[in-house]
Amino acid sequence: MTIPKESILLVDDEEAIRCILSKGLTMRGYSCDEAENGDQALAKLEVNPSDLVIMDINMPGRPGSEVLPDMTTRFPETAVIMASGVSDTRVIAKCIKDGAQDYISKPFRFEQILKSVNGTLDKRRVAIEIQRYFQDMGNKNKQFEPRQLFLGAIQALVNTLEACDAYTKDHSQAVAEMAVVLGRQVKLSAEELDDLRWAALLHDVGKIAVDPDILNKPSELTSTEYRHIMTHAIIGPNLVRPFVNDRVVDIISHHHDHFDGGGLDQKIRGKEIPLGARIVALTDAYQAMISDRPYRKALSRLDAIEEIQWYSGSQFDPILANIMINIIKQQQLQELHLN
Repeated sequence: MTIPKESILLVDDEEAIRCILSKGLTMRGYSCDEAENGDQALAKLEVNPSDLVIMDINMPGRPGSEVLPDMTTRFPETAVIMASGVSDTRVIAKCIKDGAQDYISKPFRFEQILKSVNGTLDKRRVAIEIQRYFQDMGNKNKQFEPRQLFLGAIQALVNTLEACDAYTKDHSQAVAEMAVVLGRQVKLSAEELDDLRWAALLHDVGKIAVDPDILNKPSELTSTEYRHIMTHAIIGPNLVRPFVNDRVVDIISHHHDHFDGGGLDQKIRGKEIPLGARIVALTDAYQAMISDRPYRKALSRLDAIEEIQWYSGSQFDPILANIMINIIKQQQLQELHLN
C-alpha cells in the first residue's frame, strides 16, 4: 500500500505555471489543488486545509504578500512557500517575517521547487510533532509546569537540527551552558536564567529553514547568501513563539544584533538590545570561534579572547565582554589545576 504524500495548494494567476507544477508534484505523489488568486485560496483552505501552499506574490486583486499574514494566522498548520520574479531581499525578509517558510525566485527550475517543497514539509512535520508532544505530555502530566514538559521537545528539535552536521553538533548546548554561567555573573534571577537557557538552546533553530549547501559552504559567503542565512533569526522566533514567552522570543530575534547597532537591518543598539540577546550573541560567537567550521579550523581560546577584545564595544557589549574573558581565563586555570 502506498502512503499518500501531503496536499499542496498552488496559487498563481498563470494557469500554465499551475499546470506544470501540479503535473510534476502529482507525479511525485503529492495531492494538488489550484487557485488563481489569494482570496480563492483562502476560501479553499476554509473547506479543505492543505499541508502546503505555494503562492505567487504578484497577482491581480490582493497580492500574495498581503494575503500571506492572513493565511498564516487563520491556518497556522499550513506551511507557505512564496514565489515571485522579484528577488529583493527586503521582500524576502518581509515574507519570512509574515510566516512564509521559504521563498522561490522566478523563473524557477522544477528541481528547485521540489527541493523547497520537501524541505518545507520536513520542517512542518517537526513543528507539528513538537506541538503534539507538548499537548500529549501536558495531558498526561498535568502536575508539571508546561515549560518543563516542553524541554524534551526542545531537545528533540535541537538534536534534529544539529545531529547531521559535525560542525554544529552540540553547539546550542555549549552556548546555553556558557550563557547561564555569564548570566549568573550578572546576577540574573532564576526565572531570567531559565529563559536565557531556553533561548540559547533555541537560538539557531531557524536554521532548519536555511539551505544546507549555503550553511556549510567552505568559502566566503556572498552578500545574498549571508542574508539568506541571517533569516534564521526571523524564522526561529516565528517557529517557537507558540511555546515560549516573549523574553525568549526577543532573545532569539536579537541574538545577532551588534552592540553598536551595526548588525544586518538592525533597528536598536546598546542597552536597547535585550540583555539576554547580548549574552547569547557573545557566547554564540565564542563557541563558534573555538569550533571547527567548514571554512576554517577552530581558534585557540587565547585567540578567541583577542577576538572578543577586538570587537568589544562594536559587536559585543563591552561590560559582558570583560566578564566573559574572565570566565574563559578562570576555566583555563581550573583545567590546569586538574591536569
